[in-house]
Amino acid sequence: MAPTLPDDFEERFWRRHSNPKSGWSRTVLLPALLFAVYHRKWRLAGSALLFTVVNPVLFSPPENDDAWMTRVVLAERWWTRERKAGVFDLTHPNWLNLLNVPVSVYAFVAAYRRRPLRAGLAGAVSMGLKFWYVGALVRRYDAAVRQED
Repeated sequence: MAPTLPDDFEERFWRRHSNPKSGWSRTVLLPALLFAVYHRKWRLAGSALLFTVVNPVLFSPPENDDAWMTRVVLAERWWTRERKAGVFDLTHPNWLNLLNVPVSVYAFVAAYRRRPLRAGLAGAVSMGLKFWYVGALVRRYDAAVRQED
């Protein structure tokens, strides 16, 4: 059985992570990692991965949930925790995440093989799929949760 985090710790983690600066700063991670792989800059790759880990707690909680990126984080949490929905299956919008896996793998393979056009295009498609996915979650979240307020 996996250890569980105390509710107050988990709540603080998600509130801090829902700061729009957290979400928007994470959008540069895929391009940074592809750049690092393409140029064999392993310290940059390691730094980007470390940033991925610490990013959710770097920023203070937002004052409200009006920012779209704040609602992205809240919607992802709502989708997986309260709706108990998966993120990798053939239902909408989860199929976007499922499709994103091979696209992202291809982007990294192309970067490693130093195919910049292919790596860039696959990276852009990967980011597009991710934004499409979270956009769909935010629309569902807004319709279900924010309408109640």
